[in-house]
Amino acid sequence: MINVMFVCLGNICRSPTAHGIFQQMVVDDGLADRIQVASSGTSAYHIGEPPDGRSQQAASQRGYDLSWIRAQQVTLDDLEAYDYILAMDKNNLSALKQLAPVNHHNKLKLFMSFAQQQSEMEVPDPYYGGANGFAQVLDLVEMAAQGLLQQIKQEHPL
Repeated sequence: MINVMFVCLGNICRSPTAHGIFQQMVVDDGLADRIQVASSGTSAYHIGEPPDGRSQQAASQRGYDLSWIRAQQVTLDDLEAYDYILAMDKNNLSALKQLAPVNHHNKLKLFMSFAQQQSEMEVPDPYYGGANGFAQVLDLVEMAAQGLLQQIKQEHPL
């Protein structure tokens, strides 16, 4: 089993969007029994809450359901258990590196590093912006999720 976790600050916009989109790609590719997907936040602000309604609405317009996801905070156990721990931006990557023992730093990456032909290295936080920010998050996440799935399939015999 390959374990993938997406991480942002509050786990209500970016990381649950990545969680839902990547989960759907995994299911569509017939790999749900081989790839486990989760998401967390580096903060405890929204534990137990569903994704932001604007994230859910934008995702729904593209055929993704995020309603079942609930916010949680990343733990030391997660850093041990997950093979890929993917931060949405440099601040959250830094927070993960402070939390993780050095022997797990190789698991920590920026999610956008998997996006092919894309110079953007961070998924911007749409929380305080308008609807366009949520659409941009979806665009970036879809690109990076495709690259991530391709990379996992190349690295692991699934």
